[in-house]
Amino acid sequence: MIRVLLPMQLCTLANVGREVELQVEGSASIATVLDALEAQHPMLRGTIRDQVTLQRRPFIRFFICGEDISQGAPTNPLPDEVASGKQPIRVVGAMAGG
Repeated sequence: MIRVLLPMQLCTLANVGREVELQVEGSASIATVLDALEAQHPMLRGTIRDQVTLQRRPFIRFFICGEDISQGAPTNPLPDEVASGKQPIRVVGAMAGG
């Protein structure tokens, strides 16, 4: 079971708690986790990544074990701590402006 912590706005949109648990088939990566998240909560399609290109939205970041992995390939395997459910994936909406 993979744990995903969502920003409050997405929790409200999907009508879920702060943490979502997902079952991922095969090798766990950001891409497969987002596939499972969008399949379980279709209202999140297009909020974290583009629906057509499947590219991460510009102001969305992914953190694992305190490290920003947003710039890595979405198909990179996740660490064992995340795949086993010991550590969550944190989805963070970055802020910009001045």
